[in-house]
Amino acid sequence: MEFCPSCGMLLHLEAANSGHKARFCCPTCPYVCTIETEITRKHVLKKKEADRVLTWEEEMKGATKGQATCPQCGHKEAFFYQLQIRSADEPPTSFYTCCDERCRYNWRED
Repeated sequence: MEFCPSCGMLLHLEAANSGHKARFCCPTCPYVCTIETEITRKHVLKKKEADRVLTWEEEMKGATKGQATCPQCGHKEAFFYQLQIRSADEPPTSFYTCCDERCRYNWRED
């Protein structure tokens, strides 16, 4: 990748044709750089370590458990948290996850 020394934009590569040699052209200003010799660059990318995926138990470790009936299985306990996802004058939205290990249904109440 080459960048324009005038404005910093990424230069576009124009392939050679009968009228001119291959060149880099800036899409926003009149800068043009004719390619006289072969350009090669090698940049070794570093692989990022994969992020660890939390288990359901780890994800719910700090959650609050309370009385709520699951609409899927009827279990009477659920983990819950609240978020203000609408305007400040509206009440927060409650998000629930069923505590039954066989269900773990997620729902919300506005």
